[in-house]
Amino acid sequence: MLFDLDDTLMAHREAVDAGIALHLHERGYVADAASARALWHELEERHYHAYLAGSLSFEGQRRARAAEFALAHGETLDDADAGAWFDRYFERYRESWALHVDALPAMDAIERVLPGVRFGIITNGELDFQTAKLARLGLATERFEHVVASGAEGVAKPDRRLFGIAIERFAADAPVSGAAYVGDRLRTDAIGAAEAGLVGVWLNRSGEHPAETDAAAARAAGVLEIRTLAELAPLLAARLG
Repeated sequence: MLFDLDDTLMAHREAVDAGIALHLHERGYVADAASARALWHELEERHYHAYLAGSLSFEGQRRARAAEFALAHGETLDDADAGAWFDRYFERYRESWALHVDALPAMDAIERVLPGVRFGIITNGELDFQTAKLARLGLATERFEHVVASGAEGVAKPDRRLFGIAIERFAADAPVSGAAYVGDRLRTDAIGAAEAGLVGVWLNRSGEHPAETDAAAARAAGVLEIRTLAELAPLLAARLG
């Protein structure tokens, strides 16, 4: 059983909202809180995908986000200042890290319905950064036999090769009779996993309606949809048990 981390197990978006609100206050920016959060999320999405595409370094995408957000609020930052700005924001973000309340109960339930199940993480990000999150969240890496991160492998979801790397590592320990992957992004996580031969599960917490092209791709790939992780154990019992 493989999981995405951010916005699947960890309440990333909520931590971002809390972190940027604290940072806005600390910087003395005069801004509508909702508009500021929306801008920060848009910048995160755009610049993080530039990092995944290889056009920005991990640190570069952080500084680019900080500089653009600050400029929108009347502050011009050079590269060094943007790095310091982001570091301070990150402290506020990290203070707000928390698991979704359904994460641990869901894993416990999966262990009950699928005895001998093994857990892993596949994440788009830097390995050290993501394992640090697991440690801070109280998710000992021993519970996850393998943590596969795009930054360490040179390939990112939805590329089937990243899912294949994870399966190969589990198979090196013991035979894999079935595998499922759950994540909050329909195309990147669920469709990507399904097209790589796993059971792809879309965790659609918000109940959003995807674009028809994505919905059609999900149907063709056999993607399963859930609204909470509490739905995962019975679904897996029916599909993999």
